[in-house]
Amino acid sequence: MPELLVETRYGRLRGTLEDGLAVFRGVPYAEAPVGDRRFRAPQPPEPWVTVRDATRFGPRSPQPPASVLESIPGDPMEQSEDCLTLNIWTSAMEGEPRPVMVFVHGGGFLGGSSSVAVYHGAALARRGVVVVTLNYRLGVLGWLAHPDLHDAGAGGAAGNWGLLDQIAALRFVRDHAAAFGGDPGNVTIFGESAGAMCVAALLAVPEARRLFRRAIMQSGSAVALGMDAASSTAEALAVELGLGGVSRQSLAGQAVESLLAAQSAVVNRNGPSGLVFQPVVDGALLRRHPAAAIAGGSAAGIDLVVGTNRDEWAFFTFSAAASHEIDDDQLRRFVAAQIRLSGLSDAVPAAELIDVYRTARSERGDPVGPRDLHTAIGTDWVFRLPSMRLLESHARRGGPAYAYLFDWETPFGGGGLGACHALELPFVFGTADNPFVALFAGTGPEAEALSEAMQAAWVSFARTGDPGGGLGGRGAWKAYDTPRRATMRFGRVIELVDAPMEPERAYLGGRLGIYGEREAISFDRVRDSATGT
Repeated sequence: MPELLVETRYGRLRGTLEDGLAVFRGVPYAEAPVGDRRFRAPQPPEPWVTVRDATRFGPRSPQPPASVLESIPGDPMEQSEDCLTLNIWTSAMEGEPRPVMVFVHGGGFLGGSSSVAVYHGAALARRGVVVVTLNYRLGVLGWLAHPDLHDAGAGGAAGNWGLLDQIAALRFVRDHAAAFGGDPGNVTIFGESAGAMCVAALLAVPEARRLFRRAIMQSGSAVALGMDAASSTAEALAVELGLGGVSRQSLAGQAVESLLAAQSAVVNRNGPSGLVFQPVVDGALLRRHPAAAIAGGSAAGIDLVVGTNRDEWAFFTFSAAASHEIDDDQLRRFVAAQIRLSGLSDAVPAAELIDVYRTARSERGDPVGPRDLHTAIGTDWVFRLPSMRLLESHARRGGPAYAYLFDWETPFGGGGLGACHALELPFVFGTADNPFVALFAGTGPEAEALSEAMQAAWVSFARTGDPGGGLGGRGAWKAYDTPRRATMRFGRVIELVDAPMEPERAYLGGRLGIYGEREAISFDRVRDSATGT
């Protein structure tokens, strides 16, 4: 396979030429955050003298064993704390500078990797953009926060190490985009799930938002813990490790295996979703909850695309639903638990909320069984409504903002998953031709047309700020505003619709007011209520 050399400020890299694309994998953007560098801001990599091989993906951040839904056969599985690397796909390294698209992977802040086959950037790069995917620290290594971990070298940050990694990667992109054929002044960040939550956090950090021009948030909104809650988690971790308290010195000496074991114990006690580790309002890097910061104008000047999948919640409850069909009583208890956990027990009876959904769905001809309502309410409560609220906040500040709803249904699981969480990813990346991915995404002319449209829209947005340019021309995808709430529907039919599922949105958004800094309702506790744990 032909080799390519490129010069960086740290030394030369050797990549490969693959089907007309220049590809560089495992490019270090920071030093290994080990020893005393644990729980600190990442540092630039040490320069190298000889040519550095960049033909293989770097290791993923240390994490618990991956589930079948987080990796597919053939994905690299090596783990190491020396994980701060990125990967680049580009169709040309010279000529007119190309837009740059930087992807932040999901995985509940606990798992995942930029090397997962679904995220390979070749198909997007062939459309004339430079694609970058990156690794960042996960779990306890990336998101442990406590006042005693403050890092004076990072402006006093006391957490958000994974977010600082992403900022370091964006700085590397700014400094080196031109060497790979990219335009450092036209960078779009996009992320899914926890990756989208990271994008929201980056929109709240002034030094970060200067590093990109546009952002896409797929199935994730603004979340952050307060320092008190984060500190309690750190102290519980120290107890698991048998330490007298939280300190960088004591934690730096722990074997990574011990840290992961303690992390699992803390996560299991607090809920299986793992969102006890996430961004934290530490008063330094994150001074306000991202939702409040964006509502206050922190993302002014940034173009946004925000959307969710129709049946997000089915991804998280599928195994429970398969083992025992959800009945009306379980549905009522689930909804009551959501209201109670939000501190809104006096706002509305659970039965009333269920009736709103049942009536609205019945009038549209949608299924109204208990399991269908369970999925719809969970999806809106945790994903769609917080995402739409963020979109509204940005639009009110005059920021260009576009909404989408993904409703293609997976054939996997006999149809029980519907248009579930993460299903849009292979369509965005054009990676559904992988035979294992195809089992989840589906195949055929309609699937190919959907992937073609989503790739075209995402690339058009990265190039010009108008996603409609890839769907029939400028103006094909109207910006989001109220009361129209124009939303692009991606599924077997691709069309612009106004205010989809509006009765449900209006009821929850207007009557319950579940937004603002309280929108980060304990996801894991809500999920537990869905499965009866």
